[in-house]
Amino acid sequence: QGQLVESGGGLVQTGGSLRLSCAASGRTLSTYTIGWFRQAPGKEREFVAAINWRGVSTIYAVSVKGRFTISRDNAKNTVYLQMNSLNPEDTAVYSCAASTRSDVYNRVAYDSWGQGTQVTVSS
Repeated sequence: QGQLVESGGGLVQTGGSLRLSCAASGRTLSTYTIGWFRQAPGKEREFVAAINWRGVSTIYAVSVKGRFTISRDNAKNTVYLQMNSLNPEDTAVYSCAASTRSDVYNRVAYDSWGQGTQVTVSS
């Protein structure tokens, strides 16, 4: 099935920005909805954003809408998550995953999870 690999995480101050990437190795992402999820210590994994295979439909969690932007470049087999106006509540491990289902908020709709990339926002 191939592998998804996230990158771009790091330490940033409140108000700062990061751009995460989700790249595929051994599989083509262009036919899948790609979702970003995050998991903070002691909390369940939560939905962040998703983009359909054509890149024309996006959806966001209320907590990130207006601050985060998901996009994709199918020619590069990569999906991005631009994160602006970060705050300490955004600190988490961010993971991407692929889905062929329509219930994109639901983590069980996804397979082929990446290992994740740590995002830490300092106050």
